[in-house]
Amino acid sequence: MSQCALEASGAKRIVGPPPWRAWWAVAIFCAAGILSFTDRQILSLLVDPLRAELRISDVQVSLLQGLAFSIIYSLAGLPLGRMADTLPRRAVMICGVVIWTLATVGCGLANSFSGLFAARLVVGVGEAALAPAAMAIIADIFPLHRRGTAIGLFLMGMMVGQGIALGIGGTLLALAQSGALPQVPLLSAFSPWRQVLLLLGPPGALVALLLLTVPEPARREPGKEAMSGNFSLRETLETFIQRRRVVLPLLGAMALMSAGDFSLLNWTPTVLSRIFHLGPGAIASFFGGAVIITGLIGTVAGGLVSDRLARSGGLPMRAKVAAVGAALALPGALIWTATSSVWVLLVFCVWSTFSSATATIGITAMQEAVPNAVRGVSIAAISFGNMFVGLGLGTLLTALLTDVVFVDSLAVAKSISIVAAVAGFLAVMLYVMSYREMERSL
Repeated sequence: MSQCALEASGAKRIVGPPPWRAWWAVAIFCAAGILSFTDRQILSLLVDPLRAELRISDVQVSLLQGLAFSIIYSLAGLPLGRMADTLPRRAVMICGVVIWTLATVGCGLANSFSGLFAARLVVGVGEAALAPAAMAIIADIFPLHRRGTAIGLFLMGMMVGQGIALGIGGTLLALAQSGALPQVPLLSAFSPWRQVLLLLGPPGALVALLLLTVPEPARREPGKEAMSGNFSLRETLETFIQRRRVVLPLLGAMALMSAGDFSLLNWTPTVLSRIFHLGPGAIASFFGGAVIITGLIGTVAGGLVSDRLARSGGLPMRAKVAAVGAALALPGALIWTATSSVWVLLVFCVWSTFSSATATIGITAMQEAVPNAVRGVSIAAISFGNMFVGLGLGTLLTALLTDVVFVDSLAVAKSISIVAAVAGFLAVMLYVMSYREMERSL
């Protein structure tokens, strides 16, 4: 019997929340995702006033933006994923939102580099709790044929957050610098960049309250009446070892696609400015808009298409569609062929659209490939790979190729193409490996 049939038989006995409550939960998760990316990326807009007041260097600023967040986010994700598998997931998310919101306010109160670095570490800890718990809940409140769409919408909120963060932060900073913000006694005593960070506190409190309205569903397995019990740490490790032929290729494929993502996301603006001489305003408008639009289209379309095909093909079909999506993203690696800024943006849009779709499908496949009791850990493992392989290697290898191999700052587009093409090709191979193993085992 296929997994789809198993879930269909189990769905008659397991009653979940009504559809409107399930979609309401996804809407709240989207709001939390937008807030998390705003708090995560806000420092990129506050660099100059922050440097001037704290008297820190560009290197220290880069540590605050990258290392302070990504390292702790990756490391904290695994134990927090485990908590999402063993504790009430709604409570885990609420605690995470409260922690990262207070830490963001703490960033606005910091008076030194060390204090700001410590606050950014705590932001990373709080935000690492969101995705594992949210996706584990989504997997329990939606049937198989709706799960990919729901996960895609949640990821859409996080993708949109990357662009909205720039708009929200820029608007708040402009208002603070012009003195247009309400003259609240306590707030007006702080410098503009600090006011921006402090103003992100109330939205965090609101999101935490809204999460109280999200249902905490029973943990269930396809085709089983009883909710699944918690796994011990040993059982969790044994589960991943037993399913390694499916799980490891999925993790590797998503991490490699993430390496291409971060190579393009972090270095395409450099191509536009360094080679085609676009100003920062134009880059923010056109490139930021491209990130939002392609993220919206890719995440939603990926979920819808994979859900439709999975109705007949089950779990293996998701891996097969992910392989096709990764292959269709490969032309986006040809950024070095671009002869104009418009061509650069078009090529980027090809990669970003299909990569976003593939990410949605891959995450959904992972949620269905492992038992309920380890779904939180599986999402944390995805985040771990995406941060270290994607954000770490994808960005670093591009710079090393440009500076060490080509020794030419104008070769950055060629470096992006090499990293994205190799990463994308290997991801296709890994998705195919996972698909074949799913076919064999089912």
